[in-house]
Amino acid sequence: MSTLSTSVATLHVALGGAAGAALRYHVGRAMTQWLGAPIIGAFPFATLAVNAVGSLLMGVLAGWLARSGGANSDQLRLLLGVGLLGGFTTFSAFSLEMVLMIERGQYLFASLYAVLSFALGISGLMMGLGIMRIAS
Repeated sequence: MSTLSTSVATLHVALGGAAGAALRYHVGRAMTQWLGAPIIGAFPFATLAVNAVGSLLMGVLAGWLARSGGANSDQLRLLLGVGLLGGFTTFSAFSLEMVLMIERGQYLFASLYAVLSFALGISGLMMGLGIMRIAS
């Protein structure tokens, strides 16, 4: 971030974060409409989906920035990585949903959710990096 002032960097993160948070909200609404509130209430499919997709996109972005670099790489990293994908993915929501499932005694669902979140997040990021390495 040596080439960007703190205020410009903050603006990039804020703009990307606002867009990512809005996108996450709409994905949640669409999945609730598609699957139904009772299913979404029983298992956090929307959060799982945005974390898996966000991890894949973070891998693609990281691979692309590493390959391309360029004068705007700091701005793009802040806008898209820290801002957009940071606002889109939902680790804090994941944590809340885990605790709620544990408090409701849904230990099997909580375990499944934790394993799937971890596996899909890590594999998504690795796939995204792989895609960008193959594309180069």
